[in-house]
Amino acid sequence: MRPKASLAVAAALCISLALAACGPNNSSAGGAQNWPRKGKPVELIVSFAPGGAVDTAARLVAPILEKELGTNVEVVNKPGAGGQIGYTALTSAKPDGYTIGATGSPSVVVSPLDKSRGAKYTRDSFQPLGMQVIDPAVVGVAPDSPYNSLQDLIDAAKKTPSKITASTTGIQTGEHFAAVDIEQKTGAKFALVHFSEGASQATAAFLGGHVQVYIGSASDVTDLVKQKKIKLLGVMGEQRSEFLPDTPTFKEQGVDVISATARGYSAPAGLPAEVATKLEAALKKAIEDPAVESKMKALGLQTNYLSADEYKKFWGEQEETVKAVLPLVAKK
Repeated sequence: MRPKASLAVAAALCISLALAACGPNNSSAGGAQNWPRKGKPVELIVSFAPGGAVDTAARLVAPILEKELGTNVEVVNKPGAGGQIGYTALTSAKPDGYTIGATGSPSVVVSPLDKSRGAKYTRDSFQPLGMQVIDPAVVGVAPDSPYNSLQDLIDAAKKTPSKITASTTGIQTGEHFAAVDIEQKTGAKFALVHFSEGASQATAAFLGGHVQVYIGSASDVTDLVKQKKIKLLGVMGEQRSEFLPDTPTFKEQGVDVISATARGYSAPAGLPAEVATKLEAALKKAIEDPAVESKMKALGLQTNYLSADEYKKFWGEQEETVKAVLPLVAKK
């Protein structure tokens, strides 16, 4: 009897140990089910300075994310190097769902492709969670500028090459690509000034008269237009912006340049599936929340939600486009 009893005890012990191993404290699946832990906040990294469109959008979705996830969502700005500092922090974080980040292209697409930048991440280091908006680029000058049309500006930049200063929000950002594309297709030459902390820094320099031409996103200038602090010469969308209906597109003016910034949210690659599902659902709810959409629209931003899979595909397509034009940007 004793041997049978010993076997029974051993079997019971094995079952007990197996159940313990599958319990919520020792299983990634169980841990995901209990995510997020009560009282543990989610950090949302913004790779640009406060005040720009990326930062504003993140702060609009954060309260809805808090409600959906049941924990605090803390927006943390880590600007510099055209977004690379923040993207490095994001991809270096543990893929446990407690760190996510705003990802804007082409900056997030370009930085790992240019080996000279020494990025410690690749596209595969990010796990896309959803896209929020596509924001077309614009070109503007001071209200008292002698340039009253896009052609006026192009003619002047051809006549006095590399003399007219123009802003970007950093090296190899959307504005940088747009400026070089304009130069390649028109023969104009600008003296580009890169503001690595983002749109707020570039806008301050423009308003202060330190640069003559502002190249930025439509959302960054809607208030400036209302305040008559900028004269827009063109928008680089497929069609006119509903927020800037009086501004003609580049194509309308005979310049075949299309440029826009796509903004979404991502996590470090390797999230547990259930955590990714919760984050994706919460972000969709936040991005498509009527109050958030209304506030975004007031800022000149039209919501254009893409799911995680759709955003990943869009990201890959942008990467292929960037690879083709990167050599041109690397020269400036």
